[in-house]
Amino acid sequence: MDFNFLNKKTEQGNGKKGKEKNNFLGNAAGAILIFMLISGAYLAISGDSKITPEIPISDLAKGVSGGEVKKIVVAGDKLTITYQSDETKKSKKEVGSSLSQTLFNYGVTSDALSKTEIEIKDEGGFGFWLLNLLPFLLPIVFILLFFWYLSRQVKGAGIQAMTFGQSKARITDPNDKNNKVTFKDVAGCKEAKEELKEIVDFLKSPKKFLDIGARIPKGVILTGAPGTGKTLLARAVAGEASVPFFHLSGSEFVEMFVGVGASRVRDLFKMAKKAAPAIIFVDEIDAIGRTRGGGFGGGNDEREQTLNQILVEMDGFEPNDKVIVMAATNRPDVLDPALIRPGRFDRKVLLDLPDRADREAILMIHATKKPLAEDINLKLIAERTPGFSGADLYSLMNEGAILAARENRKKVFQFDLIRAIEKVLLGPERKSHLLSKKEKEITAYHEAGHALVASVLPYADPVHKVSIIARGNAGGYTLKLPLEERRLQSKREFIDDIAMSLGGYVAEQMIFGDITTGPSSDLQVATNLARAMVTRWGMSDAIGPIALAGALGRAQFGEIVEKEYSEAVSTKVDAEVSRIINDGLKSAEKVLTENKKAFVAIASKLIEVETLEQEEYEKILTAHGIVLKKKEGETKI
Repeated sequence: MDFNFLNKKTEQGNGKKGKEKNNFLGNAAGAILIFMLISGAYLAISGDSKITPEIPISDLAKGVSGGEVKKIVVAGDKLTITYQSDETKKSKKEVGSSLSQTLFNYGVTSDALSKTEIEIKDEGGFGFWLLNLLPFLLPIVFILLFFWYLSRQVKGAGIQAMTFGQSKARITDPNDKNNKVTFKDVAGCKEAKEELKEIVDFLKSPKKFLDIGARIPKGVILTGAPGTGKTLLARAVAGEASVPFFHLSGSEFVEMFVGVGASRVRDLFKMAKKAAPAIIFVDEIDAIGRTRGGGFGGGNDEREQTLNQILVEMDGFEPNDKVIVMAATNRPDVLDPALIRPGRFDRKVLLDLPDRADREAILMIHATKKPLAEDINLKLIAERTPGFSGADLYSLMNEGAILAARENRKKVFQFDLIRAIEKVLLGPERKSHLLSKKEKEITAYHEAGHALVASVLPYADPVHKVSIIARGNAGGYTLKLPLEERRLQSKREFIDDIAMSLGGYVAEQMIFGDITTGPSSDLQVATNLARAMVTRWGMSDAIGPIALAGALGRAQFGEIVEKEYSEAVSTKVDAEVSRIINDGLKSAEKVLTENKKAFVAIASKLIEVETLEQEEYEKILTAHGIVLKKKEGETKI
């Protein structure tokens, strides 16, 4: 296996050399062609466009005596003669003698000579010498440029080969005010910022830590969902401490040649030690920090060699007190244990999705450079965006500004941000996706089924909007949001969510006696949730509090990991999932049957207006005697 691996690298190296050779020959041919074209153009321009006849001096004397010559231009020993008929001819006189003396010798009288205009041109000056020397110097200059161009190509290839193992880290200067980020630019993440302030204090004043015998952590690893601000926090630490910030991605270490990644790691730490105190930030460290020992590539695996070098640099024989390594990943479960042990990445900082107050603060930061209208209520937007990350909120504010600009308005209004929420969640409106009358009716009853089940069941979230306008991959959608922030979900809430997901399926079957492809994503969501309840959260009485999903293990490098539970247990799991789904169907069917008038009224209104906002939707519910959900301590009118 190793021989095949080396042969493959040799073939790749030969292919690369052949490619470089072809590039060199192509460059040489191009240079020769350009040289020939320029030379031809020069000859065409410098050559005379027409041939001027040359006459002896005796013919010139006869012409002057006969009054046929209008003008003579003298440039050294060269004569340019213009006749009365505007014909031009050339001639030469003796070197060292004047033109008048030469013509007198040929019998030209003073009267005849006085009737002819004579102009004397100076042969000296830069232009004269340039014109005479250019035909000889120009080919030499082109030859020198040609060889310089070829040598530069060879030198460039050599330099590239010499710098192949150098680090590709980008450096942010602490004095660069345009790119400087501080903790003020990062909203939320209160606990994470408190943890990282110790790093900042050490970089600013390490003496108070060292005097008491404390050593600052060598490494800090930031984990959390995508878009929660891991990279932004790392930049804020560097900005607060005012130290050089070396940042790069984990994938930038790895090349197809073995040893290049380790060389780049050594070069990176060497650069950081020279600039110490400094921060090294490796984004997406799971690209090189995955658990070793998968059996693929053995000890010569380039990724493993790079990881080994990072481990040595972080906790090797040489002290490394003033260089702090920060890393970010959203897959901490796949990292090598040696990388996250104490002494290397000592601090593990978890970044959660922002809560309502944090979302409002993040929205305020992203709204600073946007002209907002008077009706903007960021608190309401924060309440309507549970589960949004910092990146999602940035996208929301940006989409709101785009919608306002598209409609030629100078300010961003509240309804722009409301529409932007749906665009970020579900995608843009597909106005060209026109439904037939029958499809529109099916979609209306489908969404009405979702909405009514969610509104009647006690543990489902209340509905904020129902629409049958296609958006993204959805033909229609029901937007429901929780009454308050929550970190935990109960079994009852999951059961009601499954029934709500199946409400559209039951509605189609009840009204039309048939099923379309519309509920496909609903069925997938309900099935995945039911299986997670059984295998991950212990919410099944038949299976009990056993986590079966983790027993599948983790397949690495193409390994096949067998299940650690029997076929009998697997059969029980399938039966439990089916039971939960069937219970959800019965629950949804019961709600729609008992509240059929409200169900039909919601669908009819959707067919008419296509979109129902919360206020209008709740009026229909109230009119049919359905009690609205409210927060604890809140009185609903």
